[in-house]
Amino acid sequence: MKVMAQVGMVMNLDKCIGCHTCSVTCKQAWTNRDGVEYVWFNNVETRPGLGYPRAYQDQEKWKGGWELTKRGKLKLKQGGRIKRLATIFSNPLLPEVKDYYEPWTYDYDTLLNSPSTEHTPVATPRSAISGESMKIQWSANWDDNLGGAPEYAPQDPVVKKIKDDVTDRIKFEFEQAFMFYLPRICEHCLNPSCVSSCPSGAMYKREEDGIVLVDQDACRGWRQCVTGCPYKKVYFNHNTGKAEKCTMCYPRIEAGQPTVCSETCVGRLRYLGLFLYDADRVTAAASTPNEQDLYEAQLDLILDPHDPAVIAQARRDGIQEDWLEAAKKSPVYTLAKEYRVALPFHPEYRTMPMVWYIPPLSPVVDALRETGNDAEDADNLFGALRSLRIPVEYLAELFTAGDVAPVLRSLDTLSAMRAYMRDKNIGNDTDDTIPARVGLSEAQMLALYRLLAVAKYEDRYVIPPAHAEVAADLDEMGCALDGEGGPGQFAAPPPPQRVSAESFHMLKAVRDEQRYGAAVTSATTDLPHWNGKGVALGMPKVRKSDD
Repeated sequence: MKVMAQVGMVMNLDKCIGCHTCSVTCKQAWTNRDGVEYVWFNNVETRPGLGYPRAYQDQEKWKGGWELTKRGKLKLKQGGRIKRLATIFSNPLLPEVKDYYEPWTYDYDTLLNSPSTEHTPVATPRSAISGESMKIQWSANWDDNLGGAPEYAPQDPVVKKIKDDVTDRIKFEFEQAFMFYLPRICEHCLNPSCVSSCPSGAMYKREEDGIVLVDQDACRGWRQCVTGCPYKKVYFNHNTGKAEKCTMCYPRIEAGQPTVCSETCVGRLRYLGLFLYDADRVTAAASTPNEQDLYEAQLDLILDPHDPAVIAQARRDGIQEDWLEAAKKSPVYTLAKEYRVALPFHPEYRTMPMVWYIPPLSPVVDALRETGNDAEDADNLFGALRSLRIPVEYLAELFTAGDVAPVLRSLDTLSAMRAYMRDKNIGNDTDDTIPARVGLSEAQMLALYRLLAVAKYEDRYVIPPAHAEVAADLDEMGCALDGEGGPGQFAAPPPPQRVSAESFHMLKAVRDEQRYGAAVTSATTDLPHWNGKGVALGMPKVRKSDD
């Protein structure tokens, strides 16, 4: 057994309101520059729908992830080394810009500077890539709020896969609509197919925390990683000729802070923490013959941080004491392993994804309430879960390779918590049999409620900072996107500026230090996202008279 630590995330889909705040803040932090106009490291999809890029879940078309050979060995679905080398200069398995969407802006100059006319001028859309006028046909979340459901949602690869089994139980008429939001980032997998696809070795998984990054110096732009990722969360920067992806905001993680998308989430639906796992068994778990057994195989990889044998081995493998303590308090371990309400995204891709999801329950409650029934009654909820408009089979195809039992167990636990806490909060006599029906005690039910409903900041984000002995290498360290066109392309400012000042809490501490502590001897302006055009934010404008 080799114990390793992995930074993981859990998202509670019951709380996502589809506001896209996470997407916008991630865009501003990482991809607000030339060459990646179409790129969203974090995006929020409406399900059912085609997603971003279009139909990315159709691996018969895109050949992402892993598959088993006849001898039970793992191989990349896109083919072996010889096949990949044969297509290295012309890869036919890449999404085109139209599959993502052609990014656009508007001709605001015409709108603002047009002379007075009889008709109001119009800001026409222009391509952010070519600058030419264009017709808007697709975007990163064109299915938002089922805006295009009758036209696009039936083409959802998951719907196509289960339509014969569920017959007419999926309806796309508006009055029978049923949908939920699905935020997505890179899965930072335990068995990442993107890393194995890269011919130049530029993709790598960090040993200390499992975050998957791209070495911009080593990347040669072959784009095999884009094909290899089944979630299509690796992108090509057409300006720099390099691959880019979600970095799990590792400079913030190293400072003990949550990712930008987590920090700014309006619904407080994201949880960050550590998993301890057995690295020696990853390949064996990913090689599980039956796809529906992959969820349990991945759960078995995750080790109990309270187990003395695991703790002893972790110490021998170099994991520090504060990381072990953080693993014991980890909300992602609690939700995924202890309560089993969080589920991995498409485990059948055999990448062992480490961003997990709690399936949505609220639409079930809304549907029940519309029928005039008590939407919080445990018996009503348990019965309704088996007869959803969007069948449980759809959720199972997303999270458990089609096995409905784990999904129903998760939804049963959530509905039991809702029913039990409703009685408790309004002063009714609580039914002690409700927690028992899902295998929990009353104390466990209350603990789950506190974590899911009223968790404090420090309970949702349990992130041990990097150690003092390596702090000199981490403070303002080189980013995985260093280089021309990347957010790390500019020289690091001198102290007291530091990477960890991006969040509100650390920024406040820096300002307090500047205001009440030692005097600042120099002032700098950090310009990580300025493309050299116009005047950068925070810089004084030069008047013509001063030229």
